[in-house]
Amino acid sequence: MGIRGLADLRSDTVTTPTGEMRRAMYEAEVGDDVYGEDPTVNRLEEIVAGMLGREAALFVATGTQGNQTCVRVVSRQGTGAVIDAEAHIVNYESGGGAALSGVQFRTLDSERGILDPEAVRSAIRPNAYHLTPTSAVMIENTHNRGGGSIYPLETLQAIRRIAVEAGVKVHADYARVWNAHVATGVALTTYGALCDTMSVCLSKGLAAPVGSLVVGDADVVAEARKIRRLYGGGMRQAGVIAAAGIVAVEGMIERLAEDHARARSLGESLAELLPGSVDLGQVVTNMVQVDTNAMGKTAAEVASALVGDGVLVGQMGPTSLRLVTHKDVDDADVERALAAFRSLANA
Repeated sequence: MGIRGLADLRSDTVTTPTGEMRRAMYEAEVGDDVYGEDPTVNRLEEIVAGMLGREAALFVATGTQGNQTCVRVVSRQGTGAVIDAEAHIVNYESGGGAALSGVQFRTLDSERGILDPEAVRSAIRPNAYHLTPTSAVMIENTHNRGGGSIYPLETLQAIRRIAVEAGVKVHADYARVWNAHVATGVALTTYGALCDTMSVCLSKGLAAPVGSLVVGDADVVAEARKIRRLYGGGMRQAGVIAAAGIVAVEGMIERLAEDHARARSLGESLAELLPGSVDLGQVVTNMVQVDTNAMGKTAAEVASALVGDGVLVGQMGPTSLRLVTHKDVDDADVERALAAFRSLANA
């Protein structure tokens, strides 16, 4: 059961820290991280870099800060970045690419946020005086607005090859790469090898209260550390929050399979209750997208009605809802959500 006695299915960002995380935060050994002297931050960075098979990592406050730091690292002012039109970087980061890095996004329409490699190849522009040259390709895995969709490994590999051939960098918004790893069995090191920079999140499905990390080669992360400072992200005794991140990456990844199973169960039940409302082929991680046309209502109308039954969901479009399972959603919450939808269907 979520906080306030509600079944909160809006997002996995609403997760609360575990008791073990709270104890670790209380007992954390700390130092000044700007000086590189916080041992808990240093340990977290070493652990995450190792998990993804890279040389270094940098602890940052948020996923947006991580992404925008990486955008600055891999892109030059006045250049372009090829990216999916529904990407988090484009839609939910307050125009940071343009405002902070002077980057022009070349957005591509794609199926559930998964870029087509040949479309990427066609979109890359050379460094000619009259063009906006491409400096980076950016992917998101799993994809938020794609309903938790996962890039096929061969697609990521093809995009990487195309980028290398064109001499451009690849940034990966890997906020939920943990979900992709658990759902597919693809090694985290495999995902880590397919990009120049990546941003991974601790405060969604892994349930840490704060934090993300920028990961890459040592020289890339050294540059990212300067940019983090430029963006006001130099924290001091940050080990207090990094301690929860260590618990998250060491103990919370494999349990994501529970979230995936609950999402699948929820999706199957909704598809049976409201035919046409859920495409089960798209329920592959911890997200269920619901088409409210199946109820003859708008997403806002359905979401408002569900609140009355103690169920919170996310609105993704005029007739699209998103239901996200996470640590603080149990079987009783799933049943509560189904009962609320059943009541709407009967009405």
